[in-house]
Amino acid sequence: MTGAGREGGTGLRSGWTTGACATAATTAAYTALLTGGFPDPVRIDLPHDRHPAFALACESLADGSATAGVVKDAGDDPDVTHGALVSARVSHGEPGSGVAFRAGEGVGTVTKPGLPLAVGEPAINPVPRLLMREHVAAVAARHGGTGDVVVEVSVEGGAELALKTWNPRLGILGGLSILGTTGVVVPYSCASWIDSIRRGIDVARAAGHQHVAGCTGSTSERTVTELYGLPEDALLDMGDFAGAVLKYLRRHPVPRLTVAGGIGKLAKLADGHLDLHSARSQVSPDALAALVRGAGGSPRLVAGVLGANTALDALQQCQAAGLPLGDLVAAGARRTALGVLDGAPVEVDVVVVDRGGTVVGRA
Repeated sequence: MTGAGREGGTGLRSGWTTGACATAATTAAYTALLTGGFPDPVRIDLPHDRHPAFALACESLADGSATAGVVKDAGDDPDVTHGALVSARVSHGEPGSGVAFRAGEGVGTVTKPGLPLAVGEPAINPVPRLLMREHVAAVAARHGGTGDVVVEVSVEGGAELALKTWNPRLGILGGLSILGTTGVVVPYSCASWIDSIRRGIDVARAAGHQHVAGCTGSTSERTVTELYGLPEDALLDMGDFAGAVLKYLRRHPVPRLTVAGGIGKLAKLADGHLDLHSARSQVSPDALAALVRGAGGSPRLVAGVLGANTALDALQQCQAAGLPLGDLVAAGARRTALGVLDGAPVEVDVVVVDRGGTVVGRA
């Protein structure tokens, strides 16, 4: 398989989406169905003038159908589907039917409204569907086909891999989604996580939920569930992407948002950071000390917070002095959130927890 290249400035190798892999497999299979031979490698056309070629990992030709598969290469991105076998079985469809999609082994089925696919449809997203349709039409034009086909996409081990994704919470059951808008996986862009956050909000809105929670991890999620009794599809696995939650809710509001997380990540949100990953933002002792000073903390406590090893260390010092640093951080995080929401009709509350899940601050 030809590589997608390296991302400028990072030196990291980019890779290919499941949608690109499924398109390559479909192209090879339909070509074989019409000609009796599999193109290997098989070349496809992607947006932005990319024309990658994929080596086939498997191929089979039977009466009325052909199957081809490629192994997904996600480049240097820690993608859950890296190394997975993505295959397509193509068979002739009814005259005039166009391209019909089926979920094969390891590809999920949509069971909840709010996604860009109807309930009951295979979880093959709109852009990969468009790419596959375009390539089926091109193959049909080259080899005298009708373009009326059934495309069944499979991902080996996809049902198990899907348990590591948002799919069960989004109501996509039985396997993975076939994803991608450009066909290229940009290393550490976390595009699929951010897309899952957006789809999670869409599903919550479609279900009529009036209250959602963006949580930085499983501990804060458990605490929020205990506090508010929210259903699973109202819980957004925000991780480090506070900005993704807030920006999407600005355009697609839900009446109430709870933001929940540990003191360190929410201290960064209070300081105006929207990406809370340790590689992209840091806790500022100066900002924490300013909160303590503004709340009337003693010079000794301010100096202690300035010299604290971690946000948790600062919190513990303030707890010992009777100063509610957790509440101050929560209030700061809420101010940042409201600023990003920019007047959208969303009420915001913030819950700060310690490592054991105990609430140490609220606003």
